[in-house]
Amino acid sequence: MRRLTLRVGARDTGSRLDRFIASAGGISRGLARRTLDVGGVFLDGRRCKVASRVLREGQAVLVHLEEAGRAPAPEAALDPARILYADEHLVVVDKPPYVPAQATLTSDRGALPDLAGAVLGGPVLLVHRLDRETSGVCVLARSKEAAGVLSKAFRTGAPEKTYLALTARAPEPRDGRIEAPLGPDPRRPGRRAVVAGGEAAATRYRTLAVGACGAALVECTLESGRTHQIRAHLAHLGAPLLGDPRYGGPRRVLETSVPRVMLHAARLALSHPVSGARMGFEAPIPDDFRAVKIALTS
Repeated sequence: MRRLTLRVGARDTGSRLDRFIASAGGISRGLARRTLDVGGVFLDGRRCKVASRVLREGQAVLVHLEEAGRAPAPEAALDPARILYADEHLVVVDKPPYVPAQATLTSDRGALPDLAGAVLGGPVLLVHRLDRETSGVCVLARSKEAAGVLSKAFRTGAPEKTYLALTARAPEPRDGRIEAPLGPDPRRPGRRAVVAGGEAAATRYRTLAVGACGAALVECTLESGRTHQIRAHLAHLGAPLLGDPRYGGPRRVLETSVPRVMLHAARLALSHPVSGARMGFEAPIPDDFRAVKIALTS
């Protein structure tokens, strides 16, 4: 895969995003548009698919391109047992790690809505996102009406989302609540950081276990739903997630290799988009997460 890291200069202010990518990246405008269409462009750390977005000086553009025009790999099948719940309006899936919530040119597997739709025999719509390497409970919709209701609920923070994280060390203090605004890291495109003037974000957390090597199992409950919120907040507390080098987390601890970002969406509670009934779902800890946990926190 090729990756372009571009910075908007003074003379580029007012340019359309697709034209800027083509010009600054030395690629055709058609390829720039296709990359935007599949979600392979990030503007100031956030995915952007709007080709006509007007740019301003200082913005960072990260572009993932196919290597030599290679077609994406075939979709992997989703185990039907991972469908935790489905009716005519709502679908809840135990997302495997490495399956993207939304297709990008860097994905080596099909996007989750496509895989769930193949199991259920009909279209499924994205409602909220888990990072590609994050596993666990993910909510989808089966109609535009339900998707609208659910998307609004996630924007307002109505669903209760609880995650498990394995961190390089325990946060300090070990239990508490961090309320710190998050925005693009001015030093590293694609990364979020605690910054003045960022979006309001709050995370409650508690340390469940600490191993002899210092690695910790931490439970996090989101009060907001910002991009990379848990990863950025825990890193800010000095406890980066294992397997998350973007935020300072190691890929190896002692003799234990960490295969991915150690974050799992363990539980989620929300109101049904049509009936309003309160519903709760849990996803079992996946094998790779459990193996690292046993090795480092037992």
